[in-house]
Amino acid sequence: MFDLATRTPIATELPRQLYIEVTNRCNSLCASCPLTYDHFLPWEPKRHLSWQRFRQIVDQLPSIERAVLHGIGEPLLNPELPRFIAHLKECGAHVLFNSNAVLLDQRRGDALVAAGLDELRISLDAVTPALYAQLRGIDKFPQIIENIRAFIARHGGRSGPRVSLWFVGMHENLHQLPDFVRLGAELGVPEVYLQRLVFFGGGERLDEHTTMVPEQALFGTLEERQAALVRTCEGLAAELGVRFAASGATTPHESVAVKGEAPWRGCYRPWSLMYITANGESLPCCIAPFATTDYAGIMLGNVLERPLAEVWNGERYQELRTAVLSEQPAPWPCQHCGVRWSL
Repeated sequence: MFDLATRTPIATELPRQLYIEVTNRCNSLCASCPLTYDHFLPWEPKRHLSWQRFRQIVDQLPSIERAVLHGIGEPLLNPELPRFIAHLKECGAHVLFNSNAVLLDQRRGDALVAAGLDELRISLDAVTPALYAQLRGIDKFPQIIENIRAFIARHGGRSGPRVSLWFVGMHENLHQLPDFVRLGAELGVPEVYLQRLVFFGGGERLDEHTTMVPEQALFGTLEERQAALVRTCEGLAAELGVRFAASGATTPHESVAVKGEAPWRGCYRPWSLMYITANGESLPCCIAPFATTDYAGIMLGNVLERPLAEVWNGERYQELRTAVLSEQPAPWPCQHCGVRWSL
């Protein structure tokens, strides 16, 4: 699946990586998330994934190596989350999820550790309460910092879960990136990640507050000021003993730069993983819901209504794989991946 020359529209084996949206409800109102603007967009019914539906999905995959329990929504809202994690660990999977940490109290934190969670990724995007409230839509920054501090104090010395802080980089917050690295070191968090802002294909502005617009994005060649900030953070992280990295397999510099012609052809997600929503709909990847207002156009089939293997090599998945292998994968949002956003 990693060799472009040998990939075809048919996947030769079932996916070993699984993104499961355990809920599509959230307790934040992020300016960079389409869920905040769901009154503008046709969306799926709101629900927590039930234990029965979770097992129906997972039990169709004999070999899950990696399970990511987030999508559009806040995973800690689903009370079944520790049970999901424990079952996936019994299946031999590496399990992780991304959270805003608003609900990361002692009870929930202890339950995650007891279940065997491998990674806990915390999204902050700011180091000051004012900017956090502006970008995330809630005034919870001090509470979140205390939640992280308490979790590290209780569980930071154990082998897992590995905790990391995540920063969705945009023009609005990039100046705080060095202090974000310092915050990670001060909290005892070993890894800090820079991730590019994703915006809808044409940069459609849903309202006056949204940051999902081209003028906020860090795609293309970095201005020298931005490049200097990234270099500063790389040196600062080395000095403080913190790992500073980017999403995917890129360096922070590469995560905000164009990756050559037709970069989407380097993506192997359509052959290796499935993203399944809380309603059982399969989507191309975790970036896709952020990248198009045509939500119905990225649905590949419902694995609660049809066998997962049938969806995996169905007509829609074959169309997606054919598009990714092409020189221009329109109308899929893949046409911008690696150009405007990160692979």
